[in-house]
Order: sequence, then C-alpha cells, then structure tokens
Amino acid sequence: MPLVLASSSPRRRDLLARLGVVPGRVASPDIDETPRSAELPRVYALRLAVEKAQAVDRAEGEIVVAGDTTIALGRRILPPAETEDVQRKLLRLMSGRRHHALSAVCVIDATGKVRTRLADTIVAFKPLSDDEIDAYIACGEGLGKAGGYAIQGRAEAFVRFLQGSHSGVVGLPLFETRALLKAAGLPLV
Repeated sequence: MPLVLASSSPRRRDLLARLGVVPGRVASPDIDETPRSAELPRVYALRLAVEKAQAVDRAEGEIVVAGDTTIALGRRILPPAETEDVQRKLLRLMSGRRHHALSAVCVIDATGKVRTRLADTIVAFKPLSDDEIDAYIACGEGLGKAGGYAIQGRAEAFVRFLQGSHSGVVGLPLFETRALLKAAGLPLV
C-alpha cells in the first residue's frame, strides 16, 4: 500500500489496522513539539499533525498520514508525562474534572494536497484518591503519554463520562482518519 505512517506509535499502527489499513512503511517524524506562546490547544494539535506529516519523506505516489493527541484543560495544554512526578501532577489536575482529548490527523495525498481533521473528545475522570493515583503510576502504562494516562488500559476505569471519539483518545480518530484516507484516494470500503 502506498501509505506512510508518520509515527513511531504502535497504537496508531494498531488503530489503522482496525480500518483494514497496513502502511507500506512507517517513518518516525522528528519535530519540535514545544507549544508556541499563547498557542491554543486545537491549533497546537493540528499544527503538530501537519508538521509530523510534512517531516517525513514522501515518494511519488505515496500518501502520508500523521496524528497528534493533545490533552487540554481549558486553554492549557498538558504535557506528556515524562516523569512520575509530572504524571502525578497531571492526574491530580484531571481528578474529578472534564478535560479535552484533541486528536488531530493530517493526510497528505499523492499530489501533495494536505487535509486535516480534529476530533475533540470530552473526558471526565472520577475523583481520584492518592492511592488510586499511586497504583496507576506504579503500573507504568501512562508514562510518556499525553496527559499521563492510557485510556485503552487501566485508566479507562477512571472515566465516568466520555463524549466523542474513544479511538481519538487512544491516538487516532478512526472516523476522521477514514474520511481523509478515502478523500486521498485510498480504496477503503
């Protein structure tokens, strides 16, 4: 398949497989993911998806797909949980509150046309006790993840409300991705 997945995330590869899509190759984009001054979360997520797609080499006839998932509290972009201390702070911030999982996808078709879509999913966690936070951190699945959690794992038990795209929170909104890949000429049923 003339599709390039611009991501090093195994979750995105697994999500594409749910659409019956296996990329011809996978390329890891190398971009600066630092938010710009006063950049809003929606703009940030879309910008990163586009920059990731544009950062990989595209041969003639290839289609590139890239995604970004950003967790936001209001206008605040939450960082990935690179350490357990950061993860603890993030989980405490989201405890008992709603947050937005903004999942942007960018597809560059064989002619070079760039298309984007954004799925905005509202997620509400139950109030989390310190013991629950400590146990979740100890399991290790949220480290390095946007917002410090992986909804496809143990953190799903903390979700009391979700409105939007579950696959978007995991890492690639399948409804939006399918529409973009079809518009790019990929033969999907």
